[in-house]
Amino acid sequence: MNVFLKRYILHFCHLPKCLQSSNIVPHCLRNYSTSSIDDKFYLAPPELDLQYLCNPENTKDIEHGIKCRKAAGNIREVMAIKRRLDAKNKEETDWTLLQKKLVSEAAKLPNRTHPKVLKNTSDQPVEVETVGSAPIFHFKPKQFHKLAQKLDMLRMENLGLVTGHRSYYLKKELAQLEQALLYFSVERLLSKGFTLVSVPDILHPSAIEACGMDTKGKRNQVYHLEPTFGWDLCLSGTAEMALGAFFANKILSLNDLPQKLAAMSRCFRAETSTVQEEKGIFRVHQFTKVEMFGVTANETCIESEQLLDEFTTIQRSLFQEIGLHFRLLDMPASDLGAPAYRKFDIEAWMPGRGIYGEVSSASNCTDYQSRRLHIKYETQSTDGTTVLKHVHTVNGTACAIPRMLIAIFENFQTKDGDIRVPDPLVPYMKGLALIKNHRTKDKIYWTNLKSV
Repeated sequence: MNVFLKRYILHFCHLPKCLQSSNIVPHCLRNYSTSSIDDKFYLAPPELDLQYLCNPENTKDIEHGIKCRKAAGNIREVMAIKRRLDAKNKEETDWTLLQKKLVSEAAKLPNRTHPKVLKNTSDQPVEVETVGSAPIFHFKPKQFHKLAQKLDMLRMENLGLVTGHRSYYLKKELAQLEQALLYFSVERLLSKGFTLVSVPDILHPSAIEACGMDTKGKRNQVYHLEPTFGWDLCLSGTAEMALGAFFANKILSLNDLPQKLAAMSRCFRAETSTVQEEKGIFRVHQFTKVEMFGVTANETCIESEQLLDEFTTIQRSLFQEIGLHFRLLDMPASDLGAPAYRKFDIEAWMPGRGIYGEVSSASNCTDYQSRRLHIKYETQSTDGTTVLKHVHTVNGTACAIPRMLIAIFENFQTKDGDIRVPDPLVPYMKGLALIKNHRTKDKIYWTNLKSV
């Protein structure tokens, strides 16, 4: 039996009798049959807020949000299907199919949008603050890939027999710096009350889609595994998805919220770019990242906003401690993915490229993900009875390795091509404070294969 359902059933069986009525039995337990889903991933259809979505008073706001976000979904179609169901027309022959269509169409709609985001009518982000100062060089700073290749620490060429385009090898002190960043970030998060979780890198597409990333179609960014063993599985694009699935079908206690998790994992993205500034390891097919994920209550409507502020504060402190110059951006509606209610990006100054490059983001997804993953918590209503509500989820990047390496190499380079290691990372580099440019590049002999 699926482990999520085992936990859910055990939890449900221990609920008070007043909570075991048919009105609140989770969808995933209704008509449950072990023979139909045994040993398979099972996620019930999303529990969407149809009362809000199908209220005519909200239609204009929903349409405005869709337009500003340049998102998919048609609220008019959703309402038309709802009216057909409410009419109880005897000519409707398949009510179950119509109900499924209602949920399917409503699930295409994006999350609501924060009012302050909607006030920004442009497609450009709002700069919230700038931290630190850009370093001053008395020479022309080089880009990361030139610095790393001269130090013989990076290889991106001739990888056709390995993993091909947008792949890379990190070597020597550069690989050490990767590990230093990971341990530095995790240690700081643990000191902030996060629980470290080791997550799987292979996920069911339902878990990925419940978190807001499409797995279907030719233009998605998800790698699918060959279903040799009868399973449709994907490589995870971020630990956020596995951490969200960790809570799937769970009922939490209000006293246990918020919960803050951290994960260090590999991320796989089937994306590419022809933008000159994104060459090298700026945008790659796989990388290591430390992710923050939180679930919180929704008693005062501001808990998730407060948790988002906590996440961005942590991000700022991490990058400021390393010594980077960066800016915090409140992203426009057009840049929000379907799950995000509000999103902040941090862009670090990369002097070799002469641009600010994104190194992290943090999003408040309110109940978008929890309604699809069926994550709830117990609370008390005004009359004292116990009720279930959907949690709110927040996620944020603590450290995305490739871009952090770019920022550090370009900001801490010397005229001789050496790289100064930021002081907080020196203890994680076994005391190494300077990566010196005295390398003899490895000789690699390539064999040209001639067709027979």
